[in-house]
Amino acid sequence: MHKPVDMNLWRGRVDDEETSDALRWHQLVVPLDDQSWPDSKVLLGFCCDEGVKRNKGRVGAAAGPDAIRKALSNLSYGDDKSVYDAGNIYCVAGDMEGSQAELAREVSGLLRRKMNVTVLGGGHETAWGSFQGIVHHLKEMPRTASRLGIINFDAHLDLRNPVSGTSSGTPFRQISEWCENHDREFNYHVMGINPSANTAALFQYAQQQHATWVEDVDTHVANIEALKNNLEQFVSRVDFIYITICLDVFAAAIAPGVSAPAAVGVSGDIVIRLVREIHSLSKQLNVPIILSDIVEMNPAYDIEGRTARLAARLVWELSNPPH
Repeated sequence: MHKPVDMNLWRGRVDDEETSDALRWHQLVVPLDDQSWPDSKVLLGFCCDEGVKRNKGRVGAAAGPDAIRKALSNLSYGDDKSVYDAGNIYCVAGDMEGSQAELAREVSGLLRRKMNVTVLGGGHETAWGSFQGIVHHLKEMPRTASRLGIINFDAHLDLRNPVSGTSSGTPFRQISEWCENHDREFNYHVMGINPSANTAALFQYAQQQHATWVEDVDTHVANIEALKNNLEQFVSRVDFIYITICLDVFAAAIAPGVSAPAAVGVSGDIVIRLVREIHSLSKQLNVPIILSDIVEMNPAYDIEGRTARLAARLVWELSNPPH
């Protein structure tokens, strides 16, 4: 079910300076309509945590999109592009698959309108809907010019076998199997992996599918050059980039409001630096970032709004590429 967002969520301070350079998100966000401009920013919420429930995680991420909007409202606005709110997709009566299909249709439609889309989750089942939307959008392109690279910041590989049912732990297995069935490359790079939270079977499958990953203890600023080199190698062999950030990649002290809080995790600054590097590589190598999403924001377990504020900063970084 797709519904417009309550625009009263977009509230914040108004600065005294009489200049367009002093505006904040809440002053500029308007509901998406048929007249919305191409190349504009657009937010789309996916209010679903049925996948988290099936995966035996802590539910509550269905309320994540609105929590992120509230935290984003008061941040400064980075450029002169228009920004729209496309509302929320809701999972009704546990129909996760139906809500994922609806997310795919909405994402595809926004991409067709040439908009800069950020999806706000929701559990990581969001990724299957996001991917299907991208696929539908790229279906008219030759296979040699539509190689998609997925960069996932996550403590988990999310490659679990969906035989017993899909969940927040299966989206990239579903994507891998879709790629195999459609003779497409599965290009998957994960940063921040917690080796103790992924079974040997998952790592074996990842190796078989030629996925690459970096562990949480190696995803830090002192290792930044090696991380950048890994990203450059990955981006150089794809045509489009899909960035997905699972908030459980971060240390629980800075992101307690998630389905599965991290015992170690990574810091916020390294992910921000790497997001900026992806933007830079996208420009240098002419490999567009086709879609971004942020998932597993669970306000039921957040403390002092820490996770929501971190998620909002990540939206800001994703939608404001460095000059």
